[in-house]
Amino acid sequence: MPSNDPLLSPFDLKHLRLKNRVVSTSHEPAYAENGMPKDRYLRYHLEKAKGGLALTMMGGAACVSPESPAFVNNIALYRDEVVPYLTKIGDAVHEHGALIMCQVTHAGRRTSNYEGDWLPVVSASGDREPQHRAFPKVAEDWDIDRILTAYADAAERCQAGGMDGIELMAYSHLLDQFFSPALNHRDDEWGGDFEGRLRFPLEVVRAIRARVGEDFVIGLRMGVDDERAGGNAVDEGIEAVRRLSAEGIDFLSVIKGNLDSDNTMAKIIAPMGTPAAVHLDFAGRVKHELDIPVMHAGRIADLATARYAISEGLLDMVGMTRAHMADPYLMQRVHDGEEDRIRPCVGAGYCIDRLYQGGEALCLHNPATGREAQLPHIVPPAAEKKKAVVVGAGPAGLEAARVLGERGHTVTVLEAASTPGGQIAIAAAPERRRDLIGIVDWRVQECARLGVTIRYNTYAEAADILAENPDVVIVATGGIPNTEIVDGPANLITDTWQILTREVKPGKSVLVFDDNGDHPGMSAAEVIADAGAEVEVVTPERIIAPLVGGSNYPAYLKNFAEHSVRTTLNTRVTKVARDADRRLTVTLEDEYAHTTVTRTVDQLVVEHGTVPVDDVYFELKDRSRNHGAVDQDALLRLQPQTLVANEDSTFQLFRVGDAVTSRNIHAAILDSNRLCMAI
Repeated sequence: MPSNDPLLSPFDLKHLRLKNRVVSTSHEPAYAENGMPKDRYLRYHLEKAKGGLALTMMGGAACVSPESPAFVNNIALYRDEVVPYLTKIGDAVHEHGALIMCQVTHAGRRTSNYEGDWLPVVSASGDREPQHRAFPKVAEDWDIDRILTAYADAAERCQAGGMDGIELMAYSHLLDQFFSPALNHRDDEWGGDFEGRLRFPLEVVRAIRARVGEDFVIGLRMGVDDERAGGNAVDEGIEAVRRLSAEGIDFLSVIKGNLDSDNTMAKIIAPMGTPAAVHLDFAGRVKHELDIPVMHAGRIADLATARYAISEGLLDMVGMTRAHMADPYLMQRVHDGEEDRIRPCVGAGYCIDRLYQGGEALCLHNPATGREAQLPHIVPPAAEKKKAVVVGAGPAGLEAARVLGERGHTVTVLEAASTPGGQIAIAAAPERRRDLIGIVDWRVQECARLGVTIRYNTYAEAADILAENPDVVIVATGGIPNTEIVDGPANLITDTWQILTREVKPGKSVLVFDDNGDHPGMSAAEVIADAGAEVEVVTPERIIAPLVGGSNYPAYLKNFAEHSVRTTLNTRVTKVARDADRRLTVTLEDEYAHTTVTRTVDQLVVEHGTVPVDDVYFELKDRSRNHGAVDQDALLRLQPQTLVANEDSTFQLFRVGDAVTSRNIHAAILDSNRLCMAI
């Protein structure tokens, strides 16, 4: 039956029929193997096709030429062997009624001189890109001729591989580097005025269209306003799109801004604490100026915003890319009237941050994304029903309870606090990071749907747990702040939890010692700076917060600059003492020269991860059937745990998350998911 939901209305894109208006736009998960999109890549896109979206777009920087090497494990479209892999992915996606396209690009200067074949990277001019730090060669005539052919060859490979179309990347990559007057300083026929700067993008489109014919969709993802000083403004960008569409561009994916630095990237791929859909009105303005279909993606993570974008005519297709990483079955939930079950994207930026730290894209709280070969998105029922007790309602405990409930087990959660969340509730206390609580809220809601019992204000001891007569006990009691790395009385040290929860008020002058390098220390420093204190952040690392990725650290550094926060690298806090006037004397030691200095402050805040709260685990260990042991081979194969150390025991015992050791949210959730998936 036809639906009144604007998101479920079909849309015709040239000769293609999209079954709804929702798209997972081109992005790079870094799942390729030696440049080829093999099984992991296929499974990732297949799951979204199963989940009901209209179009999934792969190859978030699939490269056309070897001097545009993989900078985040990209697909190598310049090799003929890619075609069978594209065919396999396309066939799998089409089987579930979805369409698939591949982004085609030359990164130009936006890559490294020290990857792949170590060929010199090329660009319109010789400007260094801040993010990837490459000094490019100025493209010569023979470079341009060769790259034009490479674009056409890559498009032909995509067509031969059964793709429904391609998308040309024209923001911050080579096409943009020629078109933007901020980046193109040439005085030949490939630069200068508007006509000269647009010549290279026009020739690329012409070369591709001549190769693939008219019955193949070519899209363009472009920074219509590149927001560079001296760059192309919106009117010039719109005129460029008109000219390009006349040569064969069939749709536009609107971008506002550029990717030249982490700071500008964080404005496009925006994390939590920023407005939702901040460029949606801009995209709508561009659409009303053009005669081709327009899509846009940019922190559109909720269905209300997506519906508004379509119903108000701001977009023809709406990109919900990170939302699909959180829940690839998003559109199936919409179709089935189960929107309240959608796992929310909380905007943590963990997916994009991992790429820029050399890893693959992972969702902070969906461990199955990118691991489809190992972990199912849909939890299967267990053959035998058991009774399980989970101790702790933090992320690890709630995930254990959720998965066990989905498996059909009877689950009771015992939580010492009056509310759920554990360390997530602490991390979400500051206003800018409050969306993290969505990780907790969704799991609590799912547990309620599954009949999981959660008992709050219950400090569980061994006798309380055994009284439940469990078959399985999961200890997810988390950890407590570890401040013992500093020599001095404990009452002189404040931990980051006390700051984030406002249990302790910041002093007038505060030294934050961050020996973790992740969000807690930075978030605490931000809260203290916002309170008006004089702040110094000290770390033994050579950079501030190395575990905080490129989309997240700009917000911290902006705050630090606004509040004149001092940062001291390569230095440890070794000692703290109370001085005669009741202030604190803090001793700092250089990591390399081992020289020492002192600071006099009102408060010392220490962040050094957590130590496990594991008393109840060790009380139960010898009484359990497995003595707490985990068969790691079985764990990784998603097979049941069968180790037996105590034949007389009737229950298995496991611990997960920070009850094992200090780690991040994703690790805690992954622990519970893969363990409980086989119980």
